[in-house]
Amino acid sequence: MATEGLNALKISDDKKKYIMDMLHPVLEEMVAETIHKMPKDPVPFMLEWLEKKKASEEDKLLSPEEKERLTKENEELLVKVNKIKGQVQEAAKMASEAQAAEEEEEEEDDEDDEPPPGWEVDQSNKARTSVSAEAYGEWNAKKAFVPPVLVKNEEQKTRLKACLTKSFLFSELDATDLSIVIGAMREVTAAADERIINQGDNGDFLFVIESGTLDCSIKMADSSEKVVKKCEAGDVFGELALLYNCPRAASVTAKEPCTLWQLDRDTFNHIVKEAAEKKRARYDGFLSKVPLLSSMDAYERSQLADALKVENFKKDDKIITEGEPGDKFYILEEGSATATKGGTEVMSYSAGDYFGELALINNKPRAATVTSNGEAKLLSIDSRSFKRLINVNDLMTKSSKYTK
Repeated sequence: MATEGLNALKISDDKKKYIMDMLHPVLEEMVAETIHKMPKDPVPFMLEWLEKKKASEEDKLLSPEEKERLTKENEELLVKVNKIKGQVQEAAKMASEAQAAEEEEEEEDDEDDEPPPGWEVDQSNKARTSVSAEAYGEWNAKKAFVPPVLVKNEEQKTRLKACLTKSFLFSELDATDLSIVIGAMREVTAAADERIINQGDNGDFLFVIESGTLDCSIKMADSSEKVVKKCEAGDVFGELALLYNCPRAASVTAKEPCTLWQLDRDTFNHIVKEAAEKKRARYDGFLSKVPLLSSMDAYERSQLADALKVENFKKDDKIITEGEPGDKFYILEEGSATATKGGTEVMSYSAGDYFGELALINNKPRAATVTSNGEAKLLSIDSRSFKRLINVNDLMTKSSKYTK
């Protein structure tokens, strides 16, 4: 059809050849991707796609060493940006709360314009020392780190190791670092309805759940609490206060008897923090580009990132198969893949692309088969975790154009 239309044009053969060899492949690929993503405004989407295409072609000219260096620099920048985002969000929240408290005080006593004695001292104790003070304060001068070692029997060590390998924060620690973390963790038991951490408190520990379920809740404007997440075995909570040096962002309450493992701030900072920040930043970058998840905030994406699992595939491996039930959502981190339907190629995927989310939301069989074109690294999340961590109904409302 395209060739017949081209032959009808009154242009030279050289121009016809240029159209077929140079323009047609690019336009065909761009249109296919636009139809796949169905953006509300296709023009900005296509312009961005062309920019990425250009960048991809330029990347092919880079040496492996240059690619590795640039990737490392980007990861470090993402870590810094996410850290600053967390600090800014928390500062804005604290400023808003302080302003509200001040306005309330003025309403109660309009004649009392002077702050009470010792006000400056009291205020300094309300929140954790700022990040800059923690980084450069005299008390925080560098010193040799000696991790705590809490005696455990072999049964406890085995249980704890099995628990940590399920967690995003600890799953990729090498044997030495994992051993240090296991030695430093303290077993904690919680009764049903026991409050483990309180929103607004300073945080010096994080917790890994071995067994039991807990509710994560935040305070609303009317002082009531809203449950925003349910935590269960393998989940981590309390880590944000350690990652970003800010007060607790939420309260966590045990719904039944629970077994938890507690890790102190110093051990986390020296052994786990840097790797955790880099992994979260990298995966947050992937998730923020998924249109279906674009309405999630940074905290929600970080929780989803924690549930991601790495899966490796070889050339011609089938990642998903047409007609089979959908039980995983995939993001392609490295490599490429091709989708076929009835034996016909319908889509190609490269690093950063995703597939499989609609089958989880709509509970329908896979609509196509996706095959790896070569060595590929994918991030996956199972259906149960996807639906537990994400408000599917809310996402379907906000992103209905992707689920029709």
